[in-house]
Amino acid sequence: MTDRNSQPEDQEAADIPGLTIGISGPRRKRTTDRLISLGLRLYGARTLFIRPGSQVDVALLDGLVLSGGTHIHPNLYGQEPLPSLDYRYDRQRDQTDQELLAAAEALQLPVLGICRGAQLINVFRGGSLCQDVTPMRVNTRHRPLLLPLQTIRVVDHSRLGTVLNARNIGANRIHSQAIHWLGKDLRVTAMDNDLFVQGIENTRGQWLMGVQWHPEYLLYNGPHRRIFREFIRAAEHLKLARLTRPSDTGTG
Repeated sequence: MTDRNSQPEDQEAADIPGLTIGISGPRRKRTTDRLISLGLRLYGARTLFIRPGSQVDVALLDGLVLSGGTHIHPNLYGQEPLPSLDYRYDRQRDQTDQELLAAAEALQLPVLGICRGAQLINVFRGGSLCQDVTPMRVNTRHRPLLLPLQTIRVVDHSRLGTVLNARNIGANRIHSQAIHWLGKDLRVTAMDNDLFVQGIENTRGQWLMGVQWHPEYLLYNGPHRRIFREFIRAAEHLKLARLTRPSDTGTG
């Protein structure tokens, strides 16, 4: 299940049967990754932190979270890096996240993408990104917000809308990139006041959701906490189906 680059959140959790959720992140675990783990453990899951280049048997996971971090290399969606932008990229993490997504899709594992993770889902499905939304902002200010001071407009009749139970909600903002062209079998579920995409979800197949903001910093807020709860419910549903699936082998 683990290698030298992947380790359970704590040793005691490794001995407790139940759900195991992979959190794909950078080489060094950050506060945001620990908060994501907390959000999952609030609902009974244990977590496995996956670093770039790790070899993980995804079949032993019950769900996958793609956390935020460095920008995705533009080559993955047919562009070259803008010379005016001094961004750092992590090509190994890009590759690891794509491999994890492919395995999760094949196994129909629930996937939650946060910020970069939502963008990676879109790129994986053939979509593209806007490399810098800063000069295009008109109705929103471009400055980091950890508090829920950005207004998000939620699309009716979407999974995200059901989870949040609101048409408008406050969220934080740390990103400078956003989804441009939407990937295959995805739909937009939320936008900000400049109509930049803030949420996406699958239109068919596995439970898959992406949010552009960081709900892990808002665990004190019920609607944002429910994103993790619904993700865990999807993982529980899948695990129950796996456990109750009839065996292919019969008795003699």
